[in-house]
Amino acid sequence: MEKGNKRIIRGWVFYDWANSVYNLVISSAIFPIFYDKVTTRSFAMKKFGYTSDEQYDEAVRTGVDFGEVTVDFFGAQISNSVLFSYVLSASFLVVAFLSPMLSGIADVSGNKKRFLQFFCYMGAIACMSLYFFDAERLELGMLSVFLASIGFWNSLVFYNAYLPEIAEPEDHDRISARGFTMGYIGSMVLLILCLLWIQLAKQPAYWCFVFVGVWWIFFSQFTYRVLPNNIYNKPKTKGTLWKGFRELRHVAGEFGKTVRLKRYLLAFFFFNTGVQTVMLMATIFANKEISWPVDPVTGQKDSSGLIIAILLIQILGAVGAFVMSRLSGRIGNIRTLGVSIVIWIGICVAALLVHTPVEFYILASSVGVVMGGVQALARSTYSKLLPETEDHASYFSFYDATEKIGIVVGTFSFGFLEALLGSIRYSVLAVTAFFVIGFVLLWFVPRMESNRKQADGLLDTTNE
Repeated sequence: MEKGNKRIIRGWVFYDWANSVYNLVISSAIFPIFYDKVTTRSFAMKKFGYTSDEQYDEAVRTGVDFGEVTVDFFGAQISNSVLFSYVLSASFLVVAFLSPMLSGIADVSGNKKRFLQFFCYMGAIACMSLYFFDAERLELGMLSVFLASIGFWNSLVFYNAYLPEIAEPEDHDRISARGFTMGYIGSMVLLILCLLWIQLAKQPAYWCFVFVGVWWIFFSQFTYRVLPNNIYNKPKTKGTLWKGFRELRHVAGEFGKTVRLKRYLLAFFFFNTGVQTVMLMATIFANKEISWPVDPVTGQKDSSGLIIAILLIQILGAVGAFVMSRLSGRIGNIRTLGVSIVIWIGICVAALLVHTPVEFYILASSVGVVMGGVQALARSTYSKLLPETEDHASYFSFYDATEKIGIVVGTFSFGFLEALLGSIRYSVLAVTAFFVIGFVLLWFVPRMESNRKQADGLLDTTNE
C-alpha cells in the first residue's frame, strides 16, 4: 500500500470522528451525570421510604441531605462513584489481557480491519443497550458499561496500528493530531445535538446512548470503505491462534532489544495513567465537589454548567492537539511531552483547591489545552520509535496493554482512596504522583538507539 495516500489517511482519520462520541457522551458527559442521578434517586427513595417520584422531588427541593450514596451490587453495598471506577478498571484489565493475544493473531492473518470492526460494533451495541439502564437492575446496566468500554478501547489497538502503515514517520505527529482534532469536533457535534434533545425537546437522556451507537456504526463505514484489510498479503493458513502466540512472542523478543521503546513505554505508563484517570473520573469529581447552582424548579444541581465545561475542554482539546504537533516540530516530541506533563501536574494541584464553577472553568480550560496534545503526541511518538516491521498490531498491543493496565491502576487508585479516606478529593493525590513519576522517567529515554545515527525528531537536533 502506498504510504501517504490522502484518501486512505482521510478514511483513517474519520474513525476518530466516529468513535470519539463514546468517550465524550458515555465516558465523560451525559452518562456519568445520568448514572449519578438515577442511582441517587434510587438510594434516597429506599433510605427515606419515599413511595413516589413526587415525594423524592419535594425532598430535593427542600434540601434534604441524602448522605453518601451507595448502591446494591450483587448484594454488596458500595459507593456509586466507587462502583463506576471499579467497573471501568475491570474492563481495562480485560482489554489489557485480550489486546496482545488478538493482535498477534491479527498480524499473522492480516485481519486488523476485521478485529477493528468487531470491537466497534460490540461497543456501539453496548452503548445502545444503556437505553435500558435501571438502578433496580444495576448489574445488567453495569455490564453494558463494561462491554462498551471493552469495545471502544480494543478497537483502538487495531486502529492505531494502521498509523505507521499509512504514513511516513515525519507525518505521524500531524496525522495523529488531525485524528484527535476530528474526534473532538465530531463528539462535540453529537453532544450539542444531545443537549438540544434533552434541554429543548425535553426528551429522556437515555435516547442519547442510542444516538452514540448509531453514530459510531454509521460514520465508521467511511473508514471501512477505504482501509485495506491485509496490507502485507498474509496467506490464509491453519493454526492461526498458535501462530499468533508465536508472533507475539517474537515481537516481545524484538521489543526487549529496543532501549528507547522500553523506556518510553515505562514513562508513558505513568503519565498516561494520569491523563486517562482525569478524563474518566473528572465528571464524577466535578459533580460531587463543585458547588454548582441549584435549579429553582427541581431543587437539583444544574448540570448545564458541567456540560459547558466539558464542551470547553473539547474545543480547546482540538486546538491543543494542533499546537502540540507544531511545537514538537520545533523542540522535539520528548520535550513537548515534558512541557505538557508539567502543566498537568499544576492542574492536579489546582484541583485540590477548586470549589466554585468559575474556578472549575479555568481548570477545564487548562485541561483542554494539554489533553488533546498529549494524547496525539504520545501515539505518534510511539509509532516513530517502532523498528522496521510488518507486525504493527502486535507492537501497538504493548502500547495499548500498557495504557489499559495504567488505567486499571489509575481508576482503582482513584476509587480506593475515596473509599479509604472518605473524600473523592484525596484521589487527586494519586493522579498527581503518576504525572510526577512519568515526567522523571521521560528524561531517561535516550535520543537514539546505539546502532542509529539519527534522533528521529524525538528531541530537537538543531542545537547538538
